[in-house]
Amino acid sequence: MTEAAANAYIARFRRVLEHIDAHLEEDLTLERLSGVAAFSKYHFQRQFSELFGIGVHEYVKLVRLRRASYRLALSEREQARIIDIAMASGYESPEAFSRAFKKAFGQTPSEFREQPRWDPWHATHERLRETRTLPLQAIHRAEDVKIVEFEATRVAAVEHRGDPKRILESVRRLIVWRKENRLPPRVSATFNILHDNPAETPPEAYRADICAGIDRPVSENPFGVVEKTIPGGRCAVLRHTGCDDTLYDAVKYLYATWLPASGEDLRDFPLFLQRVRFFPEVPDHEAVTDIFLPLQ
Repeated sequence: MTEAAANAYIARFRRVLEHIDAHLEEDLTLERLSGVAAFSKYHFQRQFSELFGIGVHEYVKLVRLRRASYRLALSEREQARIIDIAMASGYESPEAFSRAFKKAFGQTPSEFREQPRWDPWHATHERLRETRTLPLQAIHRAEDVKIVEFEATRVAAVEHRGDPKRILESVRRLIVWRKENRLPPRVSATFNILHDNPAETPPEAYRADICAGIDRPVSENPFGVVEKTIPGGRCAVLRHTGCDDTLYDAVKYLYATWLPASGEDLRDFPLFLQRVRFFPEVPDHEAVTDIFLPLQ
């Protein structure tokens, strides 16, 4: 198989994964999904499982449960009822949904909403991450990188310190603080300041700040939210469209390919992200993240 033919083959499956992401509340039958890829329904199941190492029905189930977990524990909106989340996840009853959720994540939906245990969650998510990394990789080019003048921005920040697998605990704390202070993402920009590379930093030493833009001081609070400033200055910015599972590839492109060829020097401030559109408010493949590399 030539490289062009292989890329075309992968692209057909990429359409399937994006269709699944965008239609999780609908009936995702084998006939429907094979039609999206323009493959025979008699071979599609084997093609999918051989390429991804997971059956298509199992994949759909895990993606639905992952979205449900975000809506339970990390939603910026008003909490949805568990029965509504169950229906949106393709289950006919809350009891069936609860059994499937507990099998996947080790907790019932109500337990997870109250106090999530992230280790079992990550174990399940890892199956999806490994499945989606290959077909969802984006190709970045030099013309995709823009040089901008970033304005100094005051932020309310939760300082995450420790294992990156537990970063959603910090995200959850900021979400609760935002709700109490009436600062949803539509009126308060969302930023992440990435002090360390998780691939090279011991888990216990990893640092990242989870931030929300503010225009007033941060009052003392029980969530550990503090005030910081992202300094203004020149930045290279690359827009990443898609899930976080492929975000590292975009960061790697900036450092390993764009920067050496640019002639630019870096400023003494960490890489940071602005979350423009994010899951589960939009399907995974429609999430938008701007990656900022501070320049001198």
